[in-house]
Amino acid sequence: MKKTKGYFGRRKNVWTVSKNAYEKGLTYAYRDRRKKKANFRALWIQRINAAVREHGMSYSEFMGKLNKSGIEINRKVLADLAMNDPKVFEAIVKKIQ
Repeated sequence: MKKTKGYFGRRKNVWTVSKNAYEKGLTYAYRDRRKKKANFRALWIQRINAAVREHGMSYSEFMGKLNKSGIEINRKVLADLAMNDPKVFEAIVKKIQ
């Protein structure tokens, strides 16, 4: 009951409803810890795609050339460079082309 203290209605003060609400919350937490990783990957891909399109390439073309050139930078770092340091990102794009 202590763990459902801030819940609304019967979820906070009726034992069975409270227990069910708490357990369902735990399943959502477990699922969404994994889902968060997919959401961040999608965000990184969108940021990289937007930055690469300014240089006249598509995301898939960029990633293919990046792998062929042997540059091993993950998507998280590429997205960060694209947002915070566009000159370095541009240098990477020019090296690939």
